Parts: sequence; C-alpha cells; structure tokens
Amino acid sequence: MPEPVSPVPTTASPASSPITVDAVQRLVEKRRLLRSELGKVIIGQEEVIENVLLTIFCGGHGLIEGVPGLAKTLLIRSLGRVLDLKFSRIQFTPDLMPSDITGTDVLEEDHETGRRRQVFMPGAIFANLILADEINRTPPKTQAAMLQVMQEREVTIGTKTYPLAAPFHVFATQNPIEQEGTYILPEAQADRFMFHIRTTYPTSQEEERVVRSTTGNELPELKPVLTGDELIGIQKLIRAIPVSDEVIRYAVRLVASTRPEDPAAPPYVKELIRWGASPRASQYLILGAKAQAAVAGKVCADYEGVRAVARQVLRHRVLANFSARAQKISAADLIERLLAEVAR
Repeated sequence: MPEPVSPVPTTASPASSPITVDAVQRLVEKRRLLRSELGKVIIGQEEVIENVLLTIFCGGHGLIEGVPGLAKTLLIRSLGRVLDLKFSRIQFTPDLMPSDITGTDVLEEDHETGRRRQVFMPGAIFANLILADEINRTPPKTQAAMLQVMQEREVTIGTKTYPLAAPFHVFATQNPIEQEGTYILPEAQADRFMFHIRTTYPTSQEEERVVRSTTGNELPELKPVLTGDELIGIQKLIRAIPVSDEVIRYAVRLVASTRPEDPAAPPYVKELIRWGASPRASQYLILGAKAQAAVAGKVCADYEGVRAVARQVLRHRVLANFSARAQKISAADLIERLLAEVAR
C-alpha cells in the first residue's frame, strides 16, 4: 500500500470540509487573486504559475526545470510573499552538508548549573515554503537529507524527531543544459515531487515587458492573499472533491501502462522504457484532477483533469532505456503516445 503523499488527511468528512458551490467559488476567487498578485512580478509563464498553484493547493512539492534567467527563483520567492508564509532559500552547492539543511545538535553551557547540555539548532528546512535552488548541484548524500523531510514532514537528528510546521512545501529548481558539476537527481528523490514543471522562453512581447518593468526604479509591492491556515483549508477541500471509480481506474490504468513488466503494457513500452511510474503517480493524477476541477469551479474530478496533469506527473517518473535514447525517443514522446492510446 503506497504511503500518503502529504500529511493532510486523505479523506474529509462533509461536516469538516463541505463541498459546496460557494466553497469552490471562494477557491476560484482566491486563485484569481493569487495569479493577479504574482502577475505583478512574473510576466508570462502562465502555465508555470498555474502548475505551481495546483501543487500548493494539493499539498505537494514541485520540481521546476529551466535555463537560467526565466524567473524560477523569483516566482517561488514571490509565492512566499503572497501566501504570507515563512520562506527559506537553500542554495545547493557541492560543499553543502546534510546538517546545513536539517540542523544539528550543539553543546551549550547552562549558565545556571555550569554544565554543558545538548541543544538542537534548527536548519534552513524549518520554514513553510522552501526553495531548493539548483538541487542537482549537491551530491546524493546531501540530496538524501530531503527524503524524510519531503515525505514525512519531519526531521530526525540522533534519537529525536522534530515535526515541521504546516503547511510545508518544497520547490526545487534545476538547470537542464549545464551538466558540469551536477548530480542526477536519484529516482527516489524525484518521486517525492508531485509535478515536474518546465519553464520556457517568453515571447518577444513578454520579454519587452520584462525588460521595461525590471530596468527602472519602481518595484511592485506584493500583498498577502492567503494565510497558512487558509491554505490548509483549501488543501482539505481539494482532497474532499469527489471522484468516480471510473476516473480512478483510468488514472491507475494510465500509470500501469508505463511499466514494462505490466502484462497490459503495450509492446513499445516493454521495448523502450526501463522503469515506469510508481503508485505515487496514480495518487498525484487524482489529486491533480481534483485540483483542476476545483479551480475550474467544478465539484467533481473528471477524465480531462487527469489528462491535464499527466505530463507534469509522469515526465520525471518514466525512464527511457538505451534503446529509446539511441532512437532519439524521449520519455515525453512515450507519454504523449500513451495519452493518445490508453482508453478511458
């Protein structure tokens, strides 16, 4: 049985999270305000912003990939301001140690007794919104410090475990073109991220607006739109959105079709894919579909919601093999083919 993808309860009773048109419309309005505030500093990147907000609403983590200069860091910093959350940025470098992230025990003298005592000094991870900047620039030993943090939302130092405050979200960035001095993100680490979000270059008109707005003296002021408690309420509302058994079966069937060892997988999957997606992908497809429904003003998840988030959920979980690379077939190509062929 797969572990829950976040500490938010997986079910919500009607009494605690009623699914009403009014509740969904309030979410739609909050999303509009968030996009409006972020639009003051982020020009273009509409799809990226949308996926980041869906990740937050679902209680998940996001991996943002793009070349330098596409406002990845600015987006997450601005998100912390409009959500009124405690923000922490961790710059991942080759010499970063796990204790720099999680914290460590230090010896401190007790002025009353004169004896030394062990005191826990929290690391940078003790915040609500974490920016793991260029996460692939640190060795796997340090990357592994994020595994417990992202899954269980807690840190274990020695024999003691320290819970992290809710809400808690990690957004990591990585550069896809510069490979010198980088370390491939381990599969177990990548699987912790709900979405793999790709940024693209702006259009000429958008780039002109970027240049005009960032080369003057005036800087936009962002206003908080959501508190942490309100965000937790939205996450519970998203999880309470109903979904039919047929839609769940479609999501599971889509994920299973990416696994070469699955009897129902098509022949080209067995030939070209080394590893398929885990059950976490099925969970995230349904959570994403629920969020898609809610932000669209619907009160029930549907097939289109699953398909709308499938690329973001699967692209970092489907690993093409050598034969696929030799034929210049990417995991993205295979996902597109599965989306076209897997029946509802």
